[in-house]
Amino acid sequence: MKRKPYLLTTIVAFAWTSGLSAASADRILTDAIIYGYPNADAITISEGKITYIGTSQEANNMADDHTDIINLDGAFVLPGFIDNHNHVFEAASPVGGDCLLDADISLQSLIPYLNSCFDKTKRGQWIIGYGFSLDAVLDENNTSTPLTVIDKIFPDQPVIFMEQTSHSMWVNTQALKQAGINKHSPEPQGGRILKTKSGQLTGILLDNAGDIVMEMAWNDRENIRSQNNRSSNRHSVNNNPSYEGLLAGLEEAAAYGITTIGDGRMYWKRGWFDIWQQAQSDNMLTARVSVRPWIYPEDDMDPQLQYLESIYSSSANDPASLIIVEQVKMYSDGIFINGTAKTLAPYLFTYLPGDPHGINYISPKDMSVWLKALARIGYGAHIHAIGDGAINETLNAIESMRRAHISKPYTLTHVELIDRNDIPRFEALDVTADFQVGSDYIAYHQHQWAEAFLGVKRTRALMNLNAIYQTGANVTLSSDWNVHNINPLEGIANSLIMGKTGLPSITTAIDAYTINAAYSLGIDKITGSIELGKSADFAILDNDITQIPSDRISSSNVLLTILQGEVVFEKYE
Repeated sequence: MKRKPYLLTTIVAFAWTSGLSAASADRILTDAIIYGYPNADAITISEGKITYIGTSQEANNMADDHTDIINLDGAFVLPGFIDNHNHVFEAASPVGGDCLLDADISLQSLIPYLNSCFDKTKRGQWIIGYGFSLDAVLDENNTSTPLTVIDKIFPDQPVIFMEQTSHSMWVNTQALKQAGINKHSPEPQGGRILKTKSGQLTGILLDNAGDIVMEMAWNDRENIRSQNNRSSNRHSVNNNPSYEGLLAGLEEAAAYGITTIGDGRMYWKRGWFDIWQQAQSDNMLTARVSVRPWIYPEDDMDPQLQYLESIYSSSANDPASLIIVEQVKMYSDGIFINGTAKTLAPYLFTYLPGDPHGINYISPKDMSVWLKALARIGYGAHIHAIGDGAINETLNAIESMRRAHISKPYTLTHVELIDRNDIPRFEALDVTADFQVGSDYIAYHQHQWAEAFLGVKRTRALMNLNAIYQTGANVTLSSDWNVHNINPLEGIANSLIMGKTGLPSITTAIDAYTINAAYSLGIDKITGSIELGKSADFAILDNDITQIPSDRISSSNVLLTILQGEVVFEKYE
């Protein structure tokens, strides 16, 4: 079995003395309820590692004048949460926040929002905004196309709006011109340029077609900021809104007990890695982060591999480092509501009649080539795969890795629709299945939105965590923040509320947000559980969530978050 269960123990652990003195603790946690240790109530920490788990009486004997003793007054100590898929950089960044639209209203109703956006933004530069509904702006009852509407308000400067999932972009003619896109342009790899039945542009770009334009917009804005910073002798990174956004995102994560983050994707051509490095240099990181460089599907492989090799950083070489770069982020397909998720059977309804099974960002053949080339320079992969076709194709590519005796960690994230024949392959191929269940519609199986695209039978098969878990495969939970709530307790609770398609117990749910996620990231020897010698990473709660009903779990509060023995969040009443 590849799943790494965190088994409850009935014994009290003794001091870990290999290389550290049990007689001098830097910090001691006392009067605690400790997950997995019913007979212990204290933990000692030295040099960022757990050195003792046992009784408060024994732990206090390890204190000296410099020891910080924290009496937890019966609080519940869990391993620090590991959010295996979190867009911490993007979710809190003010870049993209020029204008906020409304995802719940019609195209016509969005016009006042667009007018307001025009009034409050600067002329002569890209405008980047957020929030619209694809089905609303493409409703067949609309009398105008999205492009016509946005062009009337923004005739002279490029504009791009991102839909919440980030898989659709709404742009105007000026943006299309700057990107070199017209009605005769070829479809980019992994993306589609939507057109009317008469072949005219609609202003909607799906998946990688939109990503390419967003990258232009982002870099243009960053270049303007860099020029302004240089002219005023300010540091171009520290005064960058992206840097401030990253710090805000890390602060939010710490408030929810998250001590390790699997970065959702790192667009390195936007300069994001520089910002991560600056945060580490400034000692501002409040979580360990597996930074996952993005694989650009439209770009040549060799230059990308050269860059990836130059930034590679293994956790095995430096276990104490808070930035790890040893997995990439790849997309196999898109999402259902766009018709871009790859399916085995055709869609019942799609915006892409020429692609009735959806699309690939990276073709099945190229996926195998990419994985082999990445493994040669040390990388595993965290792979977006939503449709049953994409999951099947990606497992096939990973199977070719295993046959070549390549043992790198591979994770498929989202895993929303899976063919039953592929369910046992996760365990057989040692592939982690990463799920996001932090929204009520998932907890209560409210997937009716998918019936128009997939039909009733496939819709009822969506999001079956238990089917994969029961095979013994490694299953993790994550937030995909800000698509879902960042709070790990929401995901843990919802995985139980789901019933027969969720996880079977509170311990398996906790494992999915801790040790299982550490295994997926290849750092289970470093963190993910409360064990002697491991990093002192803890989420300390006001409730023992193993003893309360599932519907009360998410209302529990994080009192303290500790990373490598240091308090990075403390809740004040």
